[in-house]
Amino acid sequence: MDQRAALQQLIEEKGEDYSGLSRLIGRNAAYIQQYIKRGVPRKLSEDDRRLIARYFDVPETVLGGPASEAAPPHQVVVPQLDIGASAGGGALPEREDPKPQLAFDAQWLRRLSPDPKQLSMIRVDGDSMLPTLSHGDEILVDRGDSGARLRDGIYVLRMEGTLIVKRLALNPAARRVAVRSDNPAYPDWPDCDLAALDIIGRVVWVGRKLA
Repeated sequence: MDQRAALQQLIEEKGEDYSGLSRLIGRNAAYIQQYIKRGVPRKLSEDDRRLIARYFDVPETVLGGPASEAAPPHQVVVPQLDIGASAGGGALPEREDPKPQLAFDAQWLRRLSPDPKQLSMIRVDGDSMLPTLSHGDEILVDRGDSGARLRDGIYVLRMEGTLIVKRLALNPAARRVAVRSDNPAYPDWPDCDLAALDIIGRVVWVGRKLA
């Protein structure tokens, strides 16, 4: 099967969409659709192909490349994207390039998420979530932890094209939610329509360099 047709079939079988898969590999929202429908780019880069193959749990040969290198035994590779979630005034991400991938112990990841394939790592930009999250922190985001699984906690949201990280407090009966900053110097949104929020995923782990 042609590699583009194979990718289209994987997207349909898994219920994915072009823009979501494009964001997974750190590309603009139309990247995968252009690749499949228009043949641009002519082929996926090695990094993009590897991320997509591991996300769908298929050999890289399916997507037009050599057999992918397996992660070490009992480990899972998590995509690390060069993109920040604003914890400050908010800014559009300038780049969404994939960074070197990180491998984590599979059993440890399953304690964080029932589906480790839904995890990706991004950084925190800004100080509105101090003292919980600091500027430059790397956070694991569980993209599967929303919808029916949504609950009180820290989430990455997309608002007007900007990624932000905030604390959510739900009122399930009224389908309303408070969007809060842990840093009292920043304003809160105390009463938001839950249906109006574009929730990317829950922050389940944070790593930082000690000063």
